Amino acid sequence: HRFVHYAQNHDQIGNRALGDRLAAALPPGRLACAAALVLLSPMTPMLFMGEEWGARTPWQYFTDHPDPALAEAVRLGRRQEFAAHGWDGADLPDPQSPATRDRSCLDWTEPHREPHVRLLRWHRQLIALRHQHPPLAHAPLGEAAVRFDEDAGWLALHNGPLHVVINLAEDRTARVSFPEASGELLAAWDPATRYAEGVLQLPARSPAVLR
Repeated sequence: HRFVHYAQNHDQIGNRALGDRLAAALPPGRLACAAALVLLSPMTPMLFMGEEWGARTPWQYFTDHPDPALAEAVRLGRRQEFAAHGWDGADLPDPQSPATRDRSCLDWTEPHREPHVRLLRWHRQLIALRHQHPPLAHAPLGEAAVRFDEDAGWLALHNGPLHVVINLAEDRTARVSFPEASGELLAAWDPATRYAEGVLQLPARSPAVLR
């Protein structure tokens, strides 16, 4: 009775040429935006291993085929597939190489150092908010609503008692108005976030949650 909701999964990452995650291309603030939309949506959230701290290790396509012919067929098949998209086959990790698998293992020192510590703390805060507001996870999907300003770069998800607002602009603070002037700012990625008299001032590349 629910959709499963995610920003990335093992298929999407593993089937990329280099197995690169969102964290390889996005700054922490935008990863925080994705986390807020995933974890506070009405759908069932799913996180890919290490996503909660913005793991930088790739998840590369690796195999352990004992049949040499099959192993070679897989190796050549991936090279041909990505050659059609402009990749040089020499740049692709060898699926049969133990090094490809080793590169795909999580680095367990990351959750103990920045910027990963901050992102992990943000995920825990969002999960706590989801637990504290049961209607959030159990509301009918059709009751959630979204509004946005594409030019300004912000989007607001209204789900149950909470409003999730993200500002994807590179360098502009977003001003988002709410009719409920008595609302409360529950969480914000950027400490410069302000909410007063029904107006949220949200710095660039950051999310916030209001009740």
